[in-house]
Amino acid sequence: MRVTTFGLTLFLALTGLSAPGSVNAQAPTRVVRIGTLSPGARPTAPDWKEHWVFVTALRELGWVEGKNLAIDDRWAEGKTERLPALAAELVGLKVDVIVTASWPAAAAAKNATATIPIVITGAGDPVGTGLVRSLAHPGGNVTGLGDLATELSAKRLELLKEAVPKLSHVAVLWNAGDGGMTLRMRAIQTASRQLGVTVRPLGVHSLEDFEVAFTAMTQERPDALFVIADPLLTGNRKRILDFTAKHRLPAMYEFRAYVADGGLMAYGPSFDYMYRRAAALADKILKGTRPADIPVEEPMRLELVVNLKTAKALGLELAPSILIRADEVIQ
Repeated sequence: MRVTTFGLTLFLALTGLSAPGSVNAQAPTRVVRIGTLSPGARPTAPDWKEHWVFVTALRELGWVEGKNLAIDDRWAEGKTERLPALAAELVGLKVDVIVTASWPAAAAAKNATATIPIVITGAGDPVGTGLVRSLAHPGGNVTGLGDLATELSAKRLELLKEAVPKLSHVAVLWNAGDGGMTLRMRAIQTASRQLGVTVRPLGVHSLEDFEVAFTAMTQERPDALFVIADPLLTGNRKRILDFTAKHRLPAMYEFRAYVADGGLMAYGPSFDYMYRRAAALADKILKGTRPADIPVEEPMRLELVVNLKTAKALGLELAPSILIRADEVIQ
């Protein structure tokens, strides 16, 4: 029996079978693009992205770079004035989501696009800085994670005073070009009045400003230092820790990484937690949820980390009340 090409095609169409040579043929998987934007420096390790918690969490959610995911990362290398142009680059690439670190990066992304979804991290109080309308109903194209930064500032200062009972004069180091970090600075000033502590603000805008701040502390000799973390300061973590060690200066930090590297104590959310949640929110958006309908999350887990070795080097005997509450004590 002679079967025409048309007849075979019609038969296959009616029976749902595949044509010869098209077994397992499928439409190619769409590759989604996530843009990341940070004012900090690009990590130097060649395989840094492979071990980044954000990428690991995305992989666990089914988004695999090189398969159905592409990540376009942009770093300002400590020069926040570059952020608007870098944000514009990501918009030009037509990424599906932009994930930002810090308030300057979030503000640059928001100014660059009103349509591409943005997931913020480390931006301080997103309502106070105008990134979203409210935590429950952010509206627009921005959602993400708050960090309770202004509320936690008072608690951090209380813990520092508990660790350094003689505390009366504290220097505060922060990125003065970051609106989110400036709100934290104001919260510290408010808390200091209630605790009877004098605050010496030392704002920095660039790498060159660190030496100016260090000179001021050397001359004024504060009882302790409070470091408000953002990518600019975190990227210069070693310089800060070397200075505090040399001058035997107790310091409160906001994240564990400082304490693991030799700082005295830190209280706040974990970086791992924040990046995992950022990945989960990006996943929601990629699966169709509008950012306007995703409430801004506050951290559910806070950790107090202290370094006993550093305390001993500073001649401090931490109160049992601090050690009991500590989630981690580094020996």
